[in-house]
Amino acid sequence: MKPAHFDDAEYLLDGFEHVETVEEFRARLALGRPLNVKLGIDPTSSDLHLGFMVVLNRLQRFAAGGHNVTLIIGDFTALIGDPSGKKITRPQLTADEIEANMKTYREQAARVLDLERVKIRYNSEWLGALSSSDFIKLAGKTTVAQMLERNDFRDRYGAGDPISLHELLYPVAMAYDSVVTKADVELGGIDQLFNLLMGRHYQREFGQPPQICAMVPLLVGLDGVQKMSKSLGNYVGVTEPPKVQFGKLMSMPDALIPMYARYAAFRETPAHAGTNPMEEKKKVAEEVVARYHGAEEAARARAFFEATVQRKELPEEMAEIALRERDARIADVLREAKFAESRRAAERLISGGGVRVDGTVVSDPNARWTWTTPVVLSVGSRKFARVKPP
Repeated sequence: MKPAHFDDAEYLLDGFEHVETVEEFRARLALGRPLNVKLGIDPTSSDLHLGFMVVLNRLQRFAAGGHNVTLIIGDFTALIGDPSGKKITRPQLTADEIEANMKTYREQAARVLDLERVKIRYNSEWLGALSSSDFIKLAGKTTVAQMLERNDFRDRYGAGDPISLHELLYPVAMAYDSVVTKADVELGGIDQLFNLLMGRHYQREFGQPPQICAMVPLLVGLDGVQKMSKSLGNYVGVTEPPKVQFGKLMSMPDALIPMYARYAAFRETPAHAGTNPMEEKKKVAEEVVARYHGAEEAARARAFFEATVQRKELPEEMAEIALRERDARIADVLREAKFAESRRAAERLISGGGVRVDGTVVSDPNARWTWTTPVVLSVGSRKFARVKPP
């Protein structure tokens, strides 16, 4: 007996922004066999954010529907660096950096994927085994003209900006993943369309039916402008603490509520018309936090936000810090409280007006710690610590 939604094209393709092509997908489903479905992600950072989970959620649909699903961790392609959407060459990662990043990917992906139904493979398995002559033969199956059809390459070339030769090999290597896995369907973000279409080209070159490319929209970051990205600071990390996740999500622009309800909370139905934006935002934030930390932690995070941000109350529980010296700079106390990674970052927080001592804003980056009784140090509405004098 076939699993539910095994051959339900509407259900399987729900939530995709672009499919190349729907007609081919329906024809492939009509063959009556499980489809080979793949998704590749490069371990370019130690943490996944909500933007990554959009496509993982769609991948899970295929797995639950009984199809053969493979998550490819691009430990080899990460050595090259994906040029998608980049105006300059992406810095190349070292093997050690990639290894460290990979350690967290499986656990984080499991927050959305049922790993018992998903095969995980690393593309160094086949790409690392290619000889120099093998790679030259692969490169010979496409042309520079084809590569320059890619918008970011074309724009950089037209502007006279450098394009490193190794960047042209990224789509080739990714396309070979599809050949090795004999993919029927490949999933990706809409910014990956060129790479996935290259997979279709290479499959034809190897005598395989070309894969169907199913592209999800890019989750817009908390700034409401650019796609979610850790480097841009507009992200919500999957492993971030519940209160941090909830607080960050409450900063999203109201216009993003429908997108986050659909692609971050994975709702099947839109919000009701006329819903209060603040209440709807809290519901979405609670649903997202519940997915990654459980319903109980999500409820606590909501209560914390309502108390500290909406009612301006101090949290019942907060870290306690005993100063080691009397004449410390406030910037150094921020670092000691782990509210800032560096002195410069601490000074930026102070200059930005986000630092308070017992509710009073501190605006001088060079200010000294003058309080002789225990006080509450806070940064924004999510970080609190009780500081005791030496």
